[in-house]
Amino acid sequence: MTKELLIIFVKNIKAGKVKTRLAKTIGEDSALKIYQELVNITEKVSKKIASDVRIYFSEAPIENQWKSFYKTTQEGVDLGERMKNAFQDGFNDGYQRIVLIGSDLPEIAEEHINHGLNELKKNDVVFGPALDGGYYLIGLSKMHHRIFENKPWSQPNLLEDTLNELKQNKITVATLNTLNDIDTFEDLKKFPKLLQLLS
Repeated sequence: MTKELLIIFVKNIKAGKVKTRLAKTIGEDSALKIYQELVNITEKVSKKIASDVRIYFSEAPIENQWKSFYKTTQEGVDLGERMKNAFQDGFNDGYQRIVLIGSDLPEIAEEHINHGLNELKKNDVVFGPALDGGYYLIGLSKMHHRIFENKPWSQPNLLEDTLNELKQNKITVATLNTLNDIDTFEDLKKFPKLLQLLS
């Protein structure tokens, strides 16, 4: 066991359950294909990470993904509660620095994750901002429940509201490079390699 943990949230890959906003434009089967590739990218990156890794599936662990990795299921009524519970699990097990990412980032690289973990050596919290106003990465060096409670999930003011609250409570925060996650066809058009999957 290391002192550092990477948590990855993954949706079970089922038509109609993944990339629903994207599916409205390109159809459920195509959205499924895109999400599968994003999960593949995430899995490849996670195998290069020196820290421990845990995979949290939305419904049930899939055996043929992340073979030999610790896999479990997300618990909670909304995204905030699910993330809070995953972080709490990690801290309860003795980890000192924990970073959590999703699985819809075509540009995610081990450098982003390692940078986030390093920032936690001198900050309470780290965020990787997403272009849509949310964040693709969150990391904690100790538990801060307020981050996960009463937040505008999936809204463009999510990160701004969260940062303001942390500042008011004198919690130290670092931010990483901004990345674009894929939620809409406009997002997808910025990544020609992914678009080719639809041809």
